[in-house]
Amino acid sequence: MNPEQGGGPAPTGGALPPAEFPAAPAFVEPVVDWHRLDVRMLVVRPLNEIIGLVPVFVGLVVLGRGEGWRIVAGAGVIGAIVLFGLLRWMTTRYRITDDQVEITTGLLVRKRLAVPRDRIRTVDLTAKLGHRLFGLSAIRVGTGQRDQPGEDGLTLDAVSSAEAERLRLLLLTRVVRDAPGAVDDAEEPGEGVALSSWDARWLRFAPLTLSGLVAVGALFGLTANFARELEVEVLGPLTEAAHWVMDQPVGLTAGLLAGAVLVIAGFGSVVVYVVQFWGYQLTREPDDTVRVRRGLLTTRSVSVAEQRLRGVEVAEPLLLRAGRGAHAKTVTTGLGRKGESSLLLPPAPVAEAHRVTAEVLRQTPPPTRAALRRHPVAALRRRMVRAVVPLLVLAAALAFFAPAWTWQVALALVPFSALLGWDRYRSLGHALTDRYLVARQGSAVRGTFALQRTGIIGWRVSRSFFQRRAGLVTISATTAAGDGAYHVVDVGEAEGLALAEEAVPDLLRPFLER
Repeated sequence: MNPEQGGGPAPTGGALPPAEFPAAPAFVEPVVDWHRLDVRMLVVRPLNEIIGLVPVFVGLVVLGRGEGWRIVAGAGVIGAIVLFGLLRWMTTRYRITDDQVEITTGLLVRKRLAVPRDRIRTVDLTAKLGHRLFGLSAIRVGTGQRDQPGEDGLTLDAVSSAEAERLRLLLLTRVVRDAPGAVDDAEEPGEGVALSSWDARWLRFAPLTLSGLVAVGALFGLTANFARELEVEVLGPLTEAAHWVMDQPVGLTAGLLAGAVLVIAGFGSVVVYVVQFWGYQLTREPDDTVRVRRGLLTTRSVSVAEQRLRGVEVAEPLLLRAGRGAHAKTVTTGLGRKGESSLLLPPAPVAEAHRVTAEVLRQTPPPTRAALRRHPVAALRRRMVRAVVPLLVLAAALAFFAPAWTWQVALALVPFSALLGWDRYRSLGHALTDRYLVARQGSAVRGTFALQRTGIIGWRVSRSFFQRRAGLVTISATTAAGDGAYHVVDVGEAEGLALAEEAVPDLLRPFLER
Protein backbone atom coordinates (compact mmCIF):
# COMPACT_ATOMS: atom_id res chain seq x y z
CA MET A 1 0.00 0.00 0.00
CA ASN A 2 1.40 3.42 -0.95
CA PRO A 3 1.73 5.38 2.28
CA GLU A 4 0.89 8.65 0.55
CA GLN A 5 -2.26 7.48 -1.21
CA GLY A 6 -3.87 5.14 1.30
CA GLY A 7 -3.81 2.13 -1.02
CA GLY A 8 -7.49 2.28 -2.01
CA PRO A 9 -8.78 1.55 -5.53
CA ALA A 10 -9.84 4.43 -7.76
CA PRO A 11 -13.45 5.56 -7.23
CA THR A 12 -15.87 4.07 -9.70
CA GLY A 13 -18.64 6.68 -9.09
CA GLY A 14 -22.15 6.11 -10.35
CA ALA A 15 -24.26 3.48 -8.58
CA LEU A 16 -24.20 3.08 -4.82
CA PRO A 17 -22.24 -0.02 -3.73
CA PRO A 18 -24.16 -2.65 -1.78
CA ALA A 19 -24.09 -2.48 2.02
CA GLU A 20 -21.52 -5.26 2.31
CA PHE A 21 -17.92 -5.41 3.45
CA PRO A 22 -15.29 -7.37 1.50
CA ALA A 23 -14.42 -10.91 2.49
CA ALA A 24 -11.52 -11.27 4.90
CA PRO A 25 -8.12 -11.96 3.25
CA ALA A 26 -6.41 -15.28 3.81
CA PHE A 27 -3.19 -13.70 5.10
CA VAL A 28 -2.98 -10.54 7.19
CA GLU A 29 0.28 -8.60 7.22
CA PRO A 30 0.83 -6.05 9.99
CA VAL A 31 0.98 -2.38 9.02
CA VAL A 32 4.43 -1.46 10.36
CA ASP A 33 5.23 1.76 8.48
CA TRP A 34 3.36 5.03 8.90
CA HIS A 35 0.46 5.45 6.46
CA ARG A 36 -1.90 8.20 5.44
CA LEU A 37 -5.65 7.92 5.34
CA ASP A 38 -7.19 7.34 1.92
CA VAL A 39 -6.87 10.41 -0.31
CA ARG A 40 -10.54 10.11 -1.29
CA MET A 41 -11.52 11.34 2.16
CA LEU A 42 -10.73 14.84 0.81
CA VAL A 43 -14.02 14.51 -1.06
CA VAL A 44 -15.92 12.21 1.28
CA ARG A 45 -15.54 14.15 4.52
CA PRO A 46 -16.78 17.49 3.10
CA LEU A 47 -19.57 15.60 1.33
CA ASN A 48 -20.78 14.00 4.56
CA GLU A 49 -20.58 17.33 6.41
CA ILE A 50 -22.45 19.20 3.67
CA ILE A 51 -25.22 16.57 3.59
CA GLY A 52 -25.77 17.16 7.31
CA LEU A 53 -25.86 20.94 6.77
CA VAL A 54 -28.33 20.94 3.87
CA PRO A 55 -31.09 22.63 5.96
CA VAL A 56 -28.66 25.41 6.93
CA PHE A 57 -27.59 25.96 3.33
CA VAL A 58 -31.20 26.05 2.22
CA GLY A 59 -31.93 28.69 4.81
CA LEU A 60 -28.85 30.76 3.98
CA VAL A 61 -28.90 30.58 0.19
CA VAL A 62 -32.16 29.37 -1.34
CA LEU A 63 -34.47 31.23 1.05
CA GLY A 64 -32.07 34.10 1.63
CA ARG A 65 -34.06 36.46 -0.61
CA GLY A 66 -30.95 37.43 -2.53
CA GLU A 67 -29.10 38.86 0.46
CA GLY A 68 -25.39 38.79 -0.32
CA TRP A 69 -24.17 38.04 3.19
CA ARG A 70 -26.16 34.80 3.26
CA ILE A 71 -24.52 33.57 0.07
CA VAL A 72 -21.07 34.59 1.34
CA ALA A 73 -21.72 32.83 4.65
CA GLY A 74 -22.79 29.62 2.87
CA ALA A 75 -19.69 29.68 0.64
CA GLY A 76 -17.51 30.36 3.67
CA VAL A 77 -18.88 27.36 5.55
CA ILE A 78 -18.26 25.08 2.56
CA GLY A 79 -14.73 26.45 2.13
CA ALA A 80 -13.94 25.93 5.83
CA ILE A 81 -15.16 22.32 5.69
CA VAL A 82 -13.02 21.56 2.64
CA LEU A 83 -9.95 23.21 4.21
CA PHE A 84 -10.43 21.33 7.47
CA GLY A 85 -10.64 18.02 5.57
CA LEU A 86 -7.43 18.82 3.65
CA LEU A 87 -5.52 19.69 6.83
CA ARG A 88 -6.78 16.56 8.55
CA TRP A 89 -5.62 14.35 5.68
CA MET A 90 -2.20 16.05 5.50
CA THR A 91 -1.52 15.77 9.24
CA THR A 92 -2.93 12.32 10.06
CA ARG A 93 -0.76 9.18 10.04
CA TYR A 94 -1.34 5.72 11.50
CA ARG A 95 0.48 2.44 11.92
CA ILE A 96 -0.08 -0.93 13.58
CA THR A 97 2.83 -2.64 15.27
CA ASP A 98 2.98 -5.97 17.06
CA ASP A 99 2.05 -4.29 20.34
CA GLN A 100 -0.13 -1.27 19.65
CA VAL A 101 -2.13 0.88 17.24
CA GLU A 102 -0.75 4.39 16.84
CA ILE A 103 -2.21 7.51 15.23
CA THR A 104 -0.81 11.04 15.03
CA THR A 105 -2.83 14.09 14.01
CA GLY A 106 -2.89 17.87 14.37
CA LEU A 107 -1.12 20.82 12.75
CA LEU A 108 -0.46 23.46 15.40
CA VAL A 109 -0.83 21.00 18.27
CA ARG A 110 0.38 17.53 17.41
CA LYS A 111 -1.52 14.73 19.12
CA ARG A 112 -0.41 11.11 19.34
CA LEU A 113 -2.73 8.32 20.41
CA ALA A 114 -1.58 4.79 21.13
CA VAL A 115 -3.83 1.87 22.01
CA PRO A 116 -2.27 -1.43 23.21
CA ARG A 117 -3.61 -4.21 21.02
CA ASP A 118 -4.36 -6.41 24.01
CA ARG A 119 -6.86 -3.76 25.22
CA ILE A 120 -8.92 -3.80 22.03
CA ARG A 121 -12.52 -4.84 22.75
CA THR A 122 -14.36 -4.08 19.50
CA VAL A 123 -13.62 -3.04 15.94
CA ASP A 124 -16.41 -0.97 14.39
CA LEU A 125 -16.56 -0.35 10.62
CA THR A 126 -18.91 2.50 9.66
CA ALA A 127 -19.70 3.69 6.13
CA LYS A 128 -21.90 6.75 5.74
CA LEU A 129 -23.57 7.55 2.43
CA GLY A 130 -20.54 9.49 1.20
CA HIS A 131 -18.17 6.71 2.24
CA ARG A 132 -20.20 4.12 0.34
CA LEU A 133 -20.24 6.19 -2.84
CA PHE A 134 -16.43 6.12 -2.90
CA GLY A 135 -15.85 2.65 -1.43
CA LEU A 136 -14.48 3.83 1.94
CA SER A 137 -15.07 2.92 5.58
CA ALA A 138 -14.23 4.51 8.92
CA ILE A 139 -12.66 2.25 11.56
CA ARG A 140 -13.29 2.78 15.26
CA VAL A 141 -11.15 0.73 17.63
CA GLY A 142 -12.94 0.40 20.97
CA THR A 143 -11.00 -0.20 24.18
CA GLY A 144 -13.96 -0.19 26.56
CA GLN A 145 -12.82 2.78 28.66
CA ARG A 146 -15.96 4.36 30.11
CA ASP A 147 -14.49 7.33 31.94
CA GLN A 148 -14.92 9.94 29.19
CA PRO A 149 -17.56 9.49 26.43
CA GLY A 150 -16.08 10.00 22.99
CA GLU A 151 -12.54 9.14 24.12
CA ASP A 152 -12.93 5.38 23.89
CA GLY A 153 -10.18 4.08 21.58
CA LEU A 154 -9.38 5.80 18.28
CA THR A 155 -10.88 6.32 14.83
CA LEU A 156 -9.42 6.10 11.32
CA ASP A 157 -11.70 8.09 9.00
CA ALA A 158 -11.30 6.85 6.35
CA VAL A 159 -9.59 3.99 4.50
CA SER A 160 -10.74 1.81 1.62
CA SER A 161 -13.35 -0.82 2.48
CA ALA A 162 -10.91 -3.61 1.59
CA GLU A 163 -8.24 -2.09 3.84
CA ALA A 164 -10.79 -1.64 6.63
CA GLU A 165 -11.69 -5.32 6.49
CA ARG A 166 -8.01 -6.27 6.49
CA LEU A 167 -7.33 -4.09 9.53
CA ARG A 168 -10.40 -5.49 11.31
CA LEU A 169 -9.09 -9.02 10.90
CA LEU A 170 -5.57 -8.01 11.87
CA LEU A 171 -6.64 -6.29 15.10
CA LEU A 172 -9.08 -8.97 16.21
CA THR A 173 -6.74 -11.83 15.27
CA ARG A 174 -4.27 -10.55 17.89
CA VAL A 175 -7.06 -10.39 20.47
CA VAL A 176 -8.15 -13.96 19.76
CA ARG A 177 -4.63 -15.36 19.69
CA ASP A 178 -3.94 -13.82 23.09
CA ALA A 179 -6.80 -15.85 24.55
CA PRO A 180 -5.91 -18.79 26.79
CA GLY A 181 -5.62 -21.98 24.78
CA ALA A 182 -5.60 -20.20 21.41
CA VAL A 183 -3.39 -21.68 18.71
CA ASP A 184 -1.54 -19.85 15.96
CA ASP A 185 -2.33 -21.25 12.55
CA ALA A 186 -2.27 -20.04 8.96
CA GLU A 187 -5.55 -21.49 7.81
CA GLU A 188 -7.67 -19.42 5.47
CA PRO A 189 -10.41 -17.64 7.45
CA GLY A 190 -13.28 -18.71 5.19
CA GLU A 191 -16.82 -17.48 5.65
CA GLY A 192 -18.72 -16.74 8.83
CA VAL A 193 -21.65 -18.76 10.13
CA ALA A 194 -24.96 -16.87 10.01
CA LEU A 195 -26.72 -16.78 13.37
CA SER A 196 -29.55 -14.39 12.49
CA SER A 197 -30.51 -12.04 9.65
CA TRP A 198 -33.02 -9.36 8.64
CA ASP A 199 -36.65 -10.43 8.46
CA ALA A 200 -39.22 -8.01 7.02
CA ARG A 201 -41.83 -9.41 9.43
CA TRP A 202 -39.95 -7.72 12.27
CA LEU A 203 -41.26 -4.36 11.02
CA ARG A 204 -44.42 -4.99 13.03
CA PHE A 205 -42.38 -4.30 16.17
CA ALA A 206 -41.23 -0.87 14.98
CA PRO A 207 -44.35 1.05 16.14
CA LEU A 208 -43.95 -0.51 19.59
CA THR A 209 -40.57 1.21 20.12
CA LEU A 210 -41.90 4.82 19.98
CA SER A 211 -38.73 5.87 18.14
CA GLY A 212 -40.84 7.22 15.29
CA LEU A 213 -42.76 9.56 17.59
CA VAL A 214 -39.50 11.01 18.90
CA ALA A 215 -38.05 11.37 15.38
CA VAL A 216 -41.20 13.01 13.97
CA GLY A 217 -41.39 15.37 16.94
CA ALA A 218 -37.77 16.41 16.50
CA LEU A 219 -38.25 16.91 12.75
CA PHE A 220 -41.41 18.95 13.29
CA GLY A 221 -39.68 21.16 15.85
CA LEU A 222 -36.68 21.72 13.57
CA THR A 223 -38.92 22.57 10.60
CA ALA A 224 -41.06 24.97 12.63
CA ASN A 225 -37.96 26.70 14.01
CA PHE A 226 -36.44 27.22 10.55
CA ALA A 227 -39.78 28.44 9.19
CA ARG A 228 -40.11 30.98 11.99
CA GLU A 229 -36.56 32.25 11.59
CA LEU A 230 -36.96 32.61 7.82
CA GLU A 231 -40.47 34.04 8.06
CA VAL A 232 -41.86 31.24 5.90
CA GLU A 233 -45.49 30.30 6.51
CA VAL A 234 -45.64 26.51 6.58
CA LEU A 235 -47.83 26.03 9.65
CA GLY A 236 -50.90 27.83 8.34
CA PRO A 237 -52.70 24.74 7.00
CA LEU A 238 -51.82 22.79 10.15
CA THR A 239 -53.16 25.59 12.35
CA GLU A 240 -56.45 25.73 10.43
CA ALA A 241 -56.81 21.95 10.66
CA ALA A 242 -56.15 22.07 14.41
CA HIS A 243 -58.85 24.75 14.89
CA TRP A 244 -61.33 22.64 12.91
CA VAL A 245 -60.58 19.57 15.03
CA MET A 246 -60.98 21.51 18.28
CA ASP A 247 -64.39 22.76 17.16
CA GLN A 248 -65.69 19.19 16.88
CA PRO A 249 -67.28 17.20 19.73
CA VAL A 250 -64.88 16.06 22.46
CA GLY A 251 -65.11 12.38 21.54
CA LEU A 252 -64.41 13.03 17.86
CA THR A 253 -61.57 15.41 18.72
CA ALA A 254 -59.90 12.86 21.00
CA GLY A 255 -60.34 10.11 18.40
CA LEU A 256 -58.87 12.24 15.60
CA LEU A 257 -55.89 13.31 17.70
CA ALA A 258 -55.21 9.75 18.87
CA GLY A 259 -55.52 8.43 15.32
CA ALA A 260 -53.17 11.10 13.94
CA VAL A 261 -50.56 10.40 16.62
CA LEU A 262 -50.73 6.64 16.03
CA VAL A 263 -50.44 6.97 12.25
CA ILE A 264 -47.57 9.47 12.39
CA ALA A 265 -45.71 7.58 15.12
CA GLY A 266 -46.20 4.24 13.39
CA PHE A 267 -44.98 5.49 10.03
CA GLY A 268 -42.03 7.30 11.59
CA SER A 269 -41.07 4.23 13.65
CA VAL A 270 -41.02 2.03 10.56
CA VAL A 271 -38.81 4.52 8.72
CA VAL A 272 -36.38 4.77 11.66
CA TYR A 273 -36.31 0.97 12.04
CA VAL A 274 -35.50 0.47 8.35
CA VAL A 275 -32.79 3.14 8.35
CA GLN A 276 -31.11 1.69 11.46
CA PHE A 277 -31.45 -2.06 10.95
CA TRP A 278 -31.85 -2.71 7.20
CA GLY A 279 -29.60 -5.58 6.11
CA TYR A 280 -29.06 -6.73 9.71
CA GLN A 281 -26.88 -9.82 9.89
CA LEU A 282 -25.36 -11.58 12.88
CA THR A 283 -22.50 -13.97 12.15
CA ARG A 284 -19.83 -15.92 13.97
CA GLU A 285 -16.59 -15.31 12.10
CA PRO A 286 -13.79 -17.87 11.67
CA ASP A 287 -11.53 -15.63 13.78
CA ASP A 288 -13.76 -16.39 16.82
CA THR A 289 -15.57 -13.06 16.79
CA VAL A 290 -19.27 -12.24 16.79
CA ARG A 291 -20.10 -9.70 14.08
CA VAL A 292 -23.20 -7.52 13.66
CA ARG A 293 -23.81 -5.70 10.36
CA ARG A 294 -26.72 -3.33 9.73
CA GLY A 295 -27.82 0.00 8.27
CA LEU A 296 -29.49 1.43 5.16
CA LEU A 297 -27.84 4.79 4.48
CA THR A 298 -25.03 4.43 7.01
CA THR A 299 -23.81 0.84 7.20
CA ARG A 300 -22.15 -0.40 10.36
CA SER A 301 -20.19 -3.52 11.22
CA VAL A 302 -19.24 -4.25 14.84
CA SER A 303 -17.00 -7.18 15.76
CA VAL A 304 -16.54 -8.45 19.32
CA ALA A 305 -14.07 -11.17 20.28
CA GLU A 306 -15.92 -14.12 21.82
CA GLN A 307 -13.35 -14.43 24.59
CA ARG A 308 -14.53 -10.98 25.78
CA LEU A 309 -18.17 -12.06 26.09
CA ARG A 310 -19.36 -12.48 29.66
CA GLY A 311 -23.07 -12.87 29.03
CA VAL A 312 -26.17 -11.41 27.37
CA GLU A 313 -29.23 -9.33 28.19
CA VAL A 314 -32.75 -9.60 26.81
CA ALA A 315 -34.77 -6.38 27.21
CA GLU A 316 -38.56 -6.23 26.88
CA PRO A 317 -39.99 -2.69 27.08
CA LEU A 318 -43.66 -2.66 28.05
CA LEU A 319 -45.15 -2.02 24.59
CA LEU A 320 -42.70 -4.37 22.91
CA ARG A 321 -43.48 -7.05 25.49
CA ALA A 322 -47.20 -6.62 24.80
CA GLY A 323 -46.45 -7.52 21.17
CA ARG A 324 -44.27 -10.49 22.25
CA GLY A 325 -41.09 -8.73 21.15
CA ALA A 326 -37.67 -8.03 22.66
CA HIS A 327 -34.16 -6.95 21.75
CA ALA A 328 -30.83 -8.35 22.92
CA LYS A 329 -27.42 -6.97 23.91
CA THR A 330 -24.08 -8.45 24.83
CA VAL A 331 -22.32 -8.19 28.18
CA THR A 332 -18.72 -7.66 27.09
CA THR A 333 -15.57 -7.06 29.12
CA GLY A 334 -14.76 -3.36 29.14
CA LEU A 335 -17.93 -2.26 27.32
CA GLY A 336 -20.95 -0.61 28.92
CA ARG A 337 -24.51 -0.85 27.60
CA LYS A 338 -24.85 2.82 26.64
CA GLY A 339 -23.06 2.49 23.33
CA GLU A 340 -24.49 0.75 20.28
CA SER A 341 -21.50 -1.60 20.16
CA SER A 342 -23.33 -3.96 22.52
CA LEU A 343 -26.38 -4.40 20.22
CA LEU A 344 -26.94 -8.06 19.39
CA LEU A 345 -30.50 -8.14 17.98
CA PRO A 346 -32.89 -5.29 17.04
CA PRO A 347 -36.54 -5.43 18.16
CA ALA A 348 -37.72 -8.87 17.05
CA PRO A 349 -39.85 -11.77 18.35
CA VAL A 350 -38.93 -12.67 21.92
CA ALA A 351 -38.37 -16.28 20.84
CA GLU A 352 -35.78 -15.07 18.33
CA ALA A 353 -34.06 -13.02 21.03
CA HIS A 354 -33.68 -16.07 23.28
CA ARG A 355 -32.55 -18.23 20.34
CA VAL A 356 -29.90 -15.70 19.32
CA THR A 357 -28.52 -15.43 22.85
CA ALA A 358 -28.24 -19.21 23.01
CA GLU A 359 -26.35 -19.26 19.68
CA VAL A 360 -23.95 -16.54 20.77
CA LEU A 361 -23.24 -18.20 24.14
CA ARG A 362 -23.16 -21.69 22.56
CA GLN A 363 -25.64 -22.84 25.20
CA THR A 364 -28.69 -25.07 24.74
CA PRO A 365 -31.28 -24.46 26.09
CA PRO A 366 -30.95 -20.66 26.33
CA PRO A 367 -29.84 -19.54 29.82
CA THR A 368 -32.22 -16.57 29.56
CA ARG A 369 -35.12 -19.04 29.52
CA ALA A 370 -34.06 -20.93 32.61
CA ALA A 371 -36.80 -21.64 35.17
CA LEU A 372 -36.64 -18.80 37.71
CA ARG A 373 -37.18 -19.03 41.45
CA ARG A 374 -39.92 -16.75 42.81
CA HIS A 375 -39.02 -14.08 45.36
CA PRO A 376 -40.69 -13.87 48.79
CA VAL A 377 -44.17 -12.44 49.30
CA ALA A 378 -42.52 -9.55 51.15
CA ALA A 379 -41.21 -8.37 47.77
CA LEU A 380 -44.82 -8.25 46.52
CA ARG A 381 -45.88 -6.14 49.51
CA ARG A 382 -43.06 -3.69 48.88
CA ARG A 383 -44.10 -3.22 45.26
CA MET A 384 -47.78 -2.83 46.03
CA VAL A 385 -47.06 -0.25 48.73
CA ARG A 386 -44.75 1.73 46.45
CA ALA A 387 -47.30 1.60 43.63
CA VAL A 388 -50.48 2.48 45.56
CA VAL A 389 -49.56 4.62 48.59
CA PRO A 390 -48.11 7.59 46.64
CA LEU A 391 -51.33 7.88 44.61
CA LEU A 392 -53.48 7.74 47.74
CA VAL A 393 -51.40 10.49 49.35
CA LEU A 394 -51.68 12.56 46.17
CA ALA A 395 -55.45 12.08 46.05
CA ALA A 396 -55.77 13.21 49.69
CA ALA A 397 -53.74 16.34 49.01
CA LEU A 398 -55.73 17.16 45.87
CA ALA A 399 -59.01 16.78 47.78
CA PHE A 400 -58.01 19.74 50.00
CA PHE A 401 -56.04 21.97 47.63
CA ALA A 402 -57.37 21.31 44.09
CA PRO A 403 -60.65 21.05 42.17
CA ALA A 404 -62.83 18.05 43.02
CA TRP A 405 -62.24 16.20 39.77
CA THR A 406 -58.46 16.00 40.30
CA TRP A 407 -58.56 13.68 43.31
CA GLN A 408 -61.09 11.51 41.50
CA VAL A 409 -58.67 11.11 38.60
CA ALA A 410 -55.91 10.17 41.04
CA LEU A 411 -58.12 7.51 42.66
CA ALA A 412 -59.10 6.16 39.26
CA LEU A 413 -55.40 5.51 38.55
CA VAL A 414 -54.96 3.35 41.66
CA PRO A 415 -56.08 0.04 40.05
CA PHE A 416 -53.68 0.59 37.11
CA SER A 417 -50.83 1.40 39.48
CA ALA A 418 -51.60 -1.69 41.54
CA LEU A 419 -51.58 -3.79 38.37
CA LEU A 420 -48.16 -2.34 37.52
CA GLY A 421 -46.89 -3.27 40.99
CA TRP A 422 -48.17 -6.81 40.57
CA ASP A 423 -46.45 -7.06 37.18
CA ARG A 424 -43.20 -5.86 38.70
CA TYR A 425 -43.38 -8.65 41.27
CA ARG A 426 -44.23 -11.27 38.61
CA SER A 427 -41.11 -10.22 36.71
CA LEU A 428 -38.82 -10.90 39.68
CA GLY A 429 -36.86 -14.13 39.62
CA HIS A 430 -33.41 -15.70 39.58
CA ALA A 431 -31.72 -18.97 38.71
CA LEU A 432 -28.28 -20.55 38.71
CA THR A 433 -27.20 -22.82 35.86
CA ASP A 434 -23.93 -24.71 35.44
CA ARG A 435 -22.26 -21.66 33.90
CA TYR A 436 -24.53 -18.64 34.35
CA LEU A 437 -26.22 -16.50 36.96
CA VAL A 438 -29.64 -15.52 35.58
CA ALA A 439 -31.97 -12.87 36.99
CA ARG A 440 -34.95 -10.83 35.82
CA GLN A 441 -36.65 -7.66 37.03
CA GLY A 442 -38.62 -4.62 35.84
CA SER A 443 -42.02 -3.86 34.35
CA ALA A 444 -41.78 -0.73 32.19
CA VAL A 445 -38.61 -2.35 30.84
CA ARG A 446 -38.30 -5.97 31.87
CA GLY A 447 -34.73 -7.16 31.61
CA THR A 448 -33.25 -10.65 31.88
CA PHE A 449 -29.50 -11.11 32.12
CA ALA A 450 -27.32 -14.21 31.98
CA LEU A 451 -23.86 -13.55 33.45
CA GLN A 452 -21.00 -16.03 33.39
CA ARG A 453 -20.21 -17.22 36.89
CA THR A 454 -16.49 -17.14 36.02
CA GLY A 455 -16.87 -13.44 35.13
CA ILE A 456 -18.06 -12.47 38.63
CA ILE A 457 -15.24 -10.77 40.53
CA GLY A 458 -17.11 -9.73 43.67
CA TRP A 459 -20.41 -9.34 45.49
CA ARG A 460 -22.18 -6.33 46.95
CA VAL A 461 -24.95 -6.90 49.49
CA SER A 462 -27.20 -3.91 50.16
CA ARG A 463 -30.31 -3.42 52.31
CA SER A 464 -32.42 -0.31 52.71
CA PHE A 465 -34.32 0.44 55.93
CA PHE A 466 -37.52 -1.03 54.50
CA GLN A 467 -35.70 -4.07 53.10
CA ARG A 468 -34.28 -4.83 56.55
CA ARG A 469 -37.76 -4.70 58.06
CA ALA A 470 -39.03 -7.08 55.35
CA GLY A 471 -36.05 -9.46 55.62
CA LEU A 472 -34.94 -8.77 52.04
CA VAL A 473 -31.60 -7.91 50.43
CA THR A 474 -30.30 -6.94 47.00
CA ILE A 475 -27.38 -9.08 45.84
CA SER A 476 -25.18 -7.41 43.18
CA ALA A 477 -22.66 -9.40 41.15
CA THR A 478 -19.76 -7.13 40.17
CA THR A 479 -17.92 -7.77 36.94
CA ALA A 480 -15.52 -6.06 34.53
CA ALA A 481 -18.14 -6.29 31.76
CA GLY A 482 -21.26 -4.39 30.79
CA ASP A 483 -22.75 -2.22 33.53
CA GLY A 484 -20.18 -3.40 36.06
CA ALA A 485 -22.83 -4.80 38.43
CA TYR A 486 -25.90 -6.96 37.91
CA HIS A 487 -28.56 -7.11 40.58
CA VAL A 488 -30.79 -9.78 42.10
CA VAL A 489 -33.38 -7.51 43.73
CA ASP A 490 -35.46 -8.15 46.85
CA VAL A 491 -34.45 -11.73 47.50
CA GLY A 492 -34.70 -13.34 50.94
CA GLU A 493 -31.59 -12.68 53.01
CA ALA A 494 -30.62 -16.31 53.58
CA GLU A 495 -31.48 -17.31 50.04
CA GLY A 496 -29.51 -14.39 48.56
CA LEU A 497 -26.36 -15.19 50.51
CA ALA A 498 -26.65 -18.86 49.62
CA LEU A 499 -27.04 -17.91 45.95
CA ALA A 500 -23.85 -15.84 46.03
CA GLU A 501 -21.92 -18.60 47.79
CA GLU A 502 -23.08 -21.25 45.31
CA ALA A 503 -22.44 -19.09 42.24
CA VAL A 504 -18.81 -18.37 43.18
CA PRO A 505 -17.76 -20.64 46.05
CA ASP A 506 -15.55 -19.14 48.78
CA LEU A 507 -15.73 -15.60 47.40
CA LEU A 508 -18.25 -14.41 49.99
CA ARG A 509 -17.39 -16.86 52.79
CA PRO A 510 -14.62 -14.78 54.48
CA PHE A 511 -17.10 -11.94 55.02
CA LEU A 512 -19.84 -14.25 56.34
CA GLU A 513 -17.48 -15.77 58.91
CA ARG A 514 -16.69 -12.39 60.52
